Amino acid sequence: MTKLERIAILTSGGDAPGMNAAIRAATLVARAAGVEVLGIERGYRGLLDDAFIPLGPTEVGSILREGGTMLGSARCKEFHDRAVRDRARAVLRARGVGGLVVIGGNGSLTGAQALVDPDEAGPEPVRVVGIPASIDNDLGLTGLSIGVDTAMNTIVEACDKIADTATAHDRTFIIEVMGRDCGYLAMTSAIAAGADLALFPEAGRDEATVVDSIVDTVLAVRQRQRRSRRVIIIKAEGVAIPIDRLKAMVDARLAERVPGSDPSVIETRVTVLGHVVRGGRPSAFDRLLGSRLANVAVRGLLAGATLKMAAWMPPVDLPDEIATRSPADPYCWLVDLGAVLAETENLLRGRSPLARWRAGAFDDIEDALLL
Repeated sequence: MTKLERIAILTSGGDAPGMNAAIRAATLVARAAGVEVLGIERGYRGLLDDAFIPLGPTEVGSILREGGTMLGSARCKEFHDRAVRDRARAVLRARGVGGLVVIGGNGSLTGAQALVDPDEAGPEPVRVVGIPASIDNDLGLTGLSIGVDTAMNTIVEACDKIADTATAHDRTFIIEVMGRDCGYLAMTSAIAAGADLALFPEAGRDEATVVDSIVDTVLAVRQRQRRSRRVIIIKAEGVAIPIDRLKAMVDARLAERVPGSDPSVIETRVTVLGHVVRGGRPSAFDRLLGSRLANVAVRGLLAGATLKMAAWMPPVDLPDEIATRSPADPYCWLVDLGAVLAETENLLRGRSPLARWRAGAFDDIEDALLL
């Protein structure tokens, strides 16, 4: 096994709070082992452009508290082409890079796997280890990804503020949150914010069922003998109904269910949190998670690991050929990157036991909320 003398770090895909913590920890752990560290600006796009910068304690010392990523990120759709990946491999060889740390989500880790595919890269490809970073929490075989905790806190804080005005006016608010095709943020933030209903793609509801569930919730809350009759509904962006259209359908259905009533009696409003969910300084948990995963990733890389992802608390019954507990951290594992991508696909398609459990568990919670 060739001893690594130089590694590189890149961040790719959507930014996530805590990426900088991972960059910092990866740099410091590698430098402590006598390994030179380079940062690649703008992800795979920067790799193709040979956009490398040196990283050391001075460069990363103060980035822990900052959101986003100091290395920047960019989409690079042409990385799907073999010839483009060949160019990227040539750049890494010219730079003398023997190991690569990729911090990002599903697309970023798919690119990492393709970059070191032995059928393309030859007998001694660059070693690569991934670190999961995505506010969507849609990566398989890790309990959480970097950025999820901060995003949940941002959503809950926004919902708490919206709830104040909703309570003052007995209004119904439909709040759309990010998450792409995964409803994790909508589900967990709905519980933490005390929302009355969560709409998420894993439930598999059609438009009519979604509208009826909102109307049923609104009418059930308004029948309660309580001072406040406000309703907070959290909608995942993966529920493929434009929010303005959803509001119009709900208003029309309420008018049918409460004939003759003044439409202003049951007011509905919409708020799209959008990219505010991605931003902000990372929570203490995300700073720690990014640091711990990076520590495990770099130590694994230096020990000879490749085509792995550092994971936080994956399912404990994974076979040895897929997951290895890290001696550096009792809660972190190195898991097979191919298995991660396969399980991610199952998770997004609703075939995963975890996806089915999430949907079923929230159905039980939703039934309790309507009592």
